[in-house]
Order: sequence, then structure tokens, then C-alpha cells
Amino acid sequence: MGIFIIIALISLCIAGGFLLAFLWSVKDGQYDDIYSPPNRILFDNDQSKPSSSSSETNQLSS
Repeated sequence: MGIFIIIALISLCIAGGFLLAFLWSVKDGQYDDIYSPPNRILFDNDQSKPSSSSSETNQLSS
């Protein structure tokens, strides 16, 4: 019967640790930006430079 008390205390300590980690992340602003993450997948902001192989091909054909 004593093992149940020990397991309950350990589980409460682990749950308290997760609660503290969650509160810490909220305090640091982890969840403040709710607009960008859904739109980041829709809009690609990478502006790719022309590859060097295509510029070499253009120079060779001139």
C-alpha cells in the first residue's frame, strides 16, 4: 500500500514539473504569435538566386 503513495507523489511531482514548464513558456511569450505559423506554410519567402549553372550556360551561348 505504501508503494501507491510513493507512485502518486512521484506522478504529482512530474505533473508539477510539466505545469511549471508550460507556465514558463507562456511567460516567455512562446505562444504569442498566432498569425505567422499557419501562414508560414502557405507563403514561401525564400527568394532563390539563379543557379550558377544557368548563368554559365548563358555565357557559353553568347
